[in-house]
Amino acid sequence: MGSFPSGRVTRRAIIKGALAAPLIGLAVSTFDPPRAAAANGKLIDFTELQVPADQIAAAGYTGALVYVSELRPGATFDFKPVTRKYADALRALGLQVVSCYQYGKPGWPTPSDFTRGYDGGVADAQTASRLHAAAGGPDTAPIFFSIDEDIDQSTWKSVAVNWLRGINSVLGVERTGVYGHAGVCKWAIADGVIGQSTTPGYRWAWQTRAWSDGVRAPAAVLYQRVIVTASDPGISLGGSHVDENDILAADYGQWDLDR
Repeated sequence: MGSFPSGRVTRRAIIKGALAAPLIGLAVSTFDPPRAAAANGKLIDFTELQVPADQIAAAGYTGALVYVSELRPGATFDFKPVTRKYADALRALGLQVVSCYQYGKPGWPTPSDFTRGYDGGVADAQTASRLHAAAGGPDTAPIFFSIDEDIDQSTWKSVAVNWLRGINSVLGVERTGVYGHAGVCKWAIADGVIGQSTTPGYRWAWQTRAWSDGVRAPAAVLYQRVIVTASDPGISLGGSHVDENDILAADYGQWDLDR
């Protein structure tokens, strides 16, 4: 991922050393969609390499957040964008799938997505919608768009909210979700740029513990509690390291739920 300028450190730093375990996805062409999982389970999200579906199931997770974004130039992740084959493998094992989007990152030639404003939001939503559909994602499920750095309210009001409004113009507010710290989640709710879960009182907010200073956004459907950093490798799974997310609502944006 490279180094980051002072003051712009992201939540995911490089893990030293390469992980060489082979990753083999399950090829599944047909399946019966599982029933939606209840709240209080856990999802993983990928930080280094894609974890085989059977290993996610064996570890007892409810499912995974998958990326409906292109791989930025110079990155080597094998989980962007998610493929139909991999999504089918997860679902065939009864695992739940949730879509998220992140292309740019601070310190790279491709900066954080939100910095590109309204027009960038339009373009990002178009890409996310295309890749989500190609992987088998339904047009009723939300997509969570990442604000993966410590922004303040001034930056939110001047730049980030306009990016989300661009996303709204393509997906509609009802399918727009956001990832970020507690403030980002609360500002997105207050400004009406993210949709509502079918679980009363919850919105499409995926809160990270990073930069939240112990504050919780009570309407968030997901909480990223374990985060891979340079000093903490997170959860070891499938020859890789993953973040772990608590499910806080029965409807947290999973594909296999009638809405």
